[in-house]
Amino acid sequence: MWDRHLVSRAWSIAELRRLAKRRLPRGIFDFFDGGAEDELSLNDNIQAFQRLKLIPRPLVDVSSIDLSTLLLGRRSSLPVAIAPTGGPGFGRHGSDVAIARAAVEAGIPYTLSTSATASIERIAREAPGGRLWFQAYILKNREFLASLLNRALAADYDALMITVDLPVGGKRERDAGNRISFPFQFTARHFRDFAFNVRWLAGMARYGMPMVENLIGMETQATNAGRIASSVGRSYDPSFDWDRLKRMRDEWPRRMIVKGILHPMDADRLTSIGIDAIVVSNHGGRQLDGAIAPIDALPAIVEAVGGRAEVWVDGGVRRGSDIAKACALGANAVMVGRATLFGAFAGLEAGASRALTILTDELERTMQLCGARSIGEIDRGLLHEPSVPASAVRRPFKEAR
Repeated sequence: MWDRHLVSRAWSIAELRRLAKRRLPRGIFDFFDGGAEDELSLNDNIQAFQRLKLIPRPLVDVSSIDLSTLLLGRRSSLPVAIAPTGGPGFGRHGSDVAIARAAVEAGIPYTLSTSATASIERIAREAPGGRLWFQAYILKNREFLASLLNRALAADYDALMITVDLPVGGKRERDAGNRISFPFQFTARHFRDFAFNVRWLAGMARYGMPMVENLIGMETQATNAGRIASSVGRSYDPSFDWDRLKRMRDEWPRRMIVKGILHPMDADRLTSIGIDAIVVSNHGGRQLDGAIAPIDALPAIVEAVGGRAEVWVDGGVRRGSDIAKACALGANAVMVGRATLFGAFAGLEAGASRALTILTDELERTMQLCGARSIGEIDRGLLHEPSVPASAVRRPFKEAR
């Protein structure tokens, strides 16, 4: 009840982040909040949105605003989808389900990560009526990966998202500094950290350490959370290439999304093999430090795709105005990860819902102040951004499948 009261008073994603930080041990918070190396890309993801300036347009009847749009051929109440996030249960038990339920309530898609702490079947069971997508990491164990995809099909997930920017893990120095590693080993430093976060510690004592449920059975000896997480790190397949992606596209019978693209040539090639949507992403700044911010890469990718697939963007979305800026640069939607994650850590479903309410209210207000009455009316004219090419104006999405 107290958590619900606190999150109801949060008026920004930054405030939800502060509440989450207060609730979690430092090492656990840094695991979710941090990025690679010097965190240049992590910070630039947010700053790149801040560099874009909006041009208000008054004297438009904005008494009625339509925030809905089509994503992969189906109506979404917002140009927003939940991005896949790994291990939410390590921050707070039940976070995966809480975010999925909040997405159902908000009328937007939810993407379940391979490395989530709730299984494919559990999310389908506990977040009924939602639009579910499954995100697959490419594992060396091809038979196990195939079994995950079959499980997603059986549970009626309507799209598959392939993350392609993780052939190896990024160098995440906050985790190294906090001695966060797998298998997890407690040190005196961890005991001091956890002692100041009684609620987090009490949750772990009550429910136990979470399991990366989708990966149980990948290695017969991986029976606890630490060993499973360790096996994931060893099991990414750096040999995954265009030929294997094409075979996966041919074999998967539903919509397919590719996440982790920053180069327009890669985006153009993806459309040639029938990919339905492309997520412009640098993995939240957690992989290659110094990589271009996704919002900066977006215009060239929109131009290269030319309406043959949907183009979404993630990384650094903290305000509803960020969603408007992305749409103005040609994105069909944004994906949010940390925003709802912070909300869930602060207040489970109420917190995740609060994050989406904040973004919704800010997007609507931004559109009213800029004279845009629908998502379709958001275009490059809303931005004072001389470097944006004219060809970055959004084109209608051409149904490929």
